[in-house]
Amino acid sequence: MAAEATQAIERRTIAKVSWRLLPLIALAYCIAYIDRSNISFAALTMNKDLGFNAYIYGWGAGIFFFGYFLFEIPSNLILEKVGARIWIARIMITWGIISALTCLITGTTSFLIVRFLLGAAEAGFFPGMILYFTYWFPAEYRGRVISTLFIAQPVANAVASIASAAILEMDGILGVKGWQWIFIIEAVPAILLGLVILRAMTDRPAHADWLAPEERDWLQARIDGENSQVEGAGRMTLMRALGDPRVVALSLIYLMSVTANYGIVFFMPQIIKGIGLTNMMTGIVSSVPYIIGTVGLVAWGWSSDRHKERRWHLIVASTLGALGLAFAAWSGASYWALLGMSAATVGIYGSRVAFWPMPSMFLTGTAAAGAIAMINATGNLGGYFGPFIVGWIRNSTKSFEAGLYFLAACSLMAAIITFFASRAAGAPAAVPSPSAAE
Repeated sequence: MAAEATQAIERRTIAKVSWRLLPLIALAYCIAYIDRSNISFAALTMNKDLGFNAYIYGWGAGIFFFGYFLFEIPSNLILEKVGARIWIARIMITWGIISALTCLITGTTSFLIVRFLLGAAEAGFFPGMILYFTYWFPAEYRGRVISTLFIAQPVANAVASIASAAILEMDGILGVKGWQWIFIIEAVPAILLGLVILRAMTDRPAHADWLAPEERDWLQARIDGENSQVEGAGRMTLMRALGDPRVVALSLIYLMSVTANYGIVFFMPQIIKGIGLTNMMTGIVSSVPYIIGTVGLVAWGWSSDRHKERRWHLIVASTLGALGLAFAAWSGASYWALLGMSAATVGIYGSRVAFWPMPSMFLTGTAAAGAIAMINATGNLGGYFGPFIVGWIRNSTKSFEAGLYFLAACSLMAAIITFFASRAAGAPAAVPSPSAAE
């Protein structure tokens, strides 16, 4: 009977925590993603108005991630000290303001400065959320929970594709360009939600007055027990964690995966428009791969948790992403390319839900905060390399084909690194194996 009572408390507690926190966090990430990637639609007219070629646009789209990289670790360490509620609210409000200011850019210099500042403002948001989940959800739930967070990516891209295309049609209203309206209108939700988070988010289970005492006690005891088990293998300092070969391997895997991802995000509208569509139809058609990717994302998260397996889910997903991108490149400017893009989004987004539970298999506390931030910061440099290299290739070849093959190679490299690092399970350089988590 005691076991049945405990199971009932567990089901009730996880349900309450999920309904209280996940919708708020997923919405925040959705808005964050819209504000970092809406430039891909603004570019349909902004590039011509400001005289940007594909090289300059790719440089500006990607420099966001240098600001992100430089401030990622400090931001996550601050979050761990002051709490998620205050710090996430600060991030959202400042990035909303800077995103709106993008409407004022007049040329290359102002474009690069604003994009760099936007990255600095948003730094720490995503790894902060991954760290926050370790406070609230036991390890066996994290694949599904992270898949809920990552649903925000394809949903944001689908929503942004349609909404941004519609806003672009406001060109000339009040003397403001359509691409300027995109930055102004889509910045407002970030600021408003930042104020909501300041009031509604709870830092730790011990502060959750919306949980019953026995629910708080069970959740805190479960989280503390798992942390103690991880620390039993040796508690890491921050500096030791940052240099740990497993953290380095995870950083390289994520770098390859993110390079492939953002190469698609920032250039898909331009690739799709090459078929010969209007701006509005480009927005609608561009949303299709992201909608399909959402289905794959949920399925991958469910399967990874159900089988308590991360490594092969990550390898297969990354390989599928590579095959999809290669097929899109082979198809050229045609509707067949949409099939390849859809497969690529299923694979790339599916890889995330297998990847992000891995760091908490061997890290806790400040070490986890710093290492998760470093993995994400290193990986997000791919957000610079992807657009920059694809833009350079597009300028040189007048085609996106070679650029898509490059992105396919990056996704395949993520699978290869995972395979060989995981085969070394038990060696210092191993990515933690699923059995280690159990």
